[in-house]
Amino acid sequence: MTSSEVVIVGGGAAGCAAAYYLALEGVRSTIVERTDIAAFASGYSAGGLNPLEGAGIPGPLSPLAIRSFRMHQQIWPDLIERSGIDFDPKIISSIRVAFDESDLVDMRSTHDIFSAARADFSAEWLDTSQLREIEPRISQSAVRALDARGNAILSSQRYTRALAAAAESLGSRVVHADAVDITSRAHRVTSVVTRDGALPCDSVVFATGPWAAPVATWLGVPVPVEPYKGEILRTELPGPPLSADFHGAGVSLDHRERGQVWVGATEQRRGFDLEPSEEARATLMRAALRLMPAMSDSRIVRHTACLRPLTPDWMPIVGRAPGWDNACLATGAGKKGILLSPAIGKAAADLTTRAATDLPVSDFAPDRFTSQESLT
Repeated sequence: MTSSEVVIVGGGAAGCAAAYYLALEGVRSTIVERTDIAAFASGYSAGGLNPLEGAGIPGPLSPLAIRSFRMHQQIWPDLIERSGIDFDPKIISSIRVAFDESDLVDMRSTHDIFSAARADFSAEWLDTSQLREIEPRISQSAVRALDARGNAILSSQRYTRALAAAAESLGSRVVHADAVDITSRAHRVTSVVTRDGALPCDSVVFATGPWAAPVATWLGVPVPVEPYKGEILRTELPGPPLSADFHGAGVSLDHRERGQVWVGATEQRRGFDLEPSEEARATLMRAALRLMPAMSDSRIVRHTACLRPLTPDWMPIVGRAPGWDNACLATGAGKKGILLSPAIGKAAADLTTRAATDLPVSDFAPDRFTSQESLT
């Protein structure tokens, strides 16, 4: 196998974003992916981009989340032009539906967050008549709603493939192989070893998602990432397509490509179980029917499961591997992987080419786990 300036292990959104940003700097990389680009979580996400809420938001993740959201909008036209892949990005309304006072508590927080964000975000309260004017199929039990506008959606699978294709158009390449080890000398990775042979490199980025245990073994550093299973039902609902994403009763009804309604998503620690479950199907449909009884007429066309990469503190891992001069880690973004992919990819590219980045990733450096391990 021929050598490469940078080898990126992992063909999900983070790895492909790193390849894209490296390519823009004139650095040709090789993405090593054992199956297909976007074959796992990056290909099965609902594709929602919400930089204002979630684990660590508001909080330590906020600066990186909003920066990455802006980066998304900046690169979308270039990605579509270079790759020829339209991943259908758009700004949307996300309507939160309340059934009781406990729902309203969370919605008031959302209202304050979106209102304070200003810029392109806004939040407007809806009474039941306004809600049903927008979507008459919502349950009659709903008591109020909030229209939070400014988030975005895209096809996560096509977006990830667009990143890879754009990088390839600039001289990078994708190699379908299974990485099984590394070779090293004097704190530097000299090659990534695959079942088809060794791939010499000057630097390496590990973007392996939840499959982090082998990387930890190769590098001799803790990379505590576990799989966090999520399941989604893709359905066809008779009648007009949804005009927004609707959230309530513990479920989301997302309007997606070809007029489908995606029902999601579950959150479970089930190890590396990738099989869709009847339990998840029943749970999701039960909640969907409470939010929109008309979902009883829907037809499930696909049931998907994916494994999100989750760290103990729910924050991503972005930075140089402790004790290594040319190895970078880019993983652990959990449920925010698609949102954070531009920032994580750019940070990994910066750290690889110039050992520094202006992106706010210092709190997410891999050595935070090395320090914790030394205390136990």
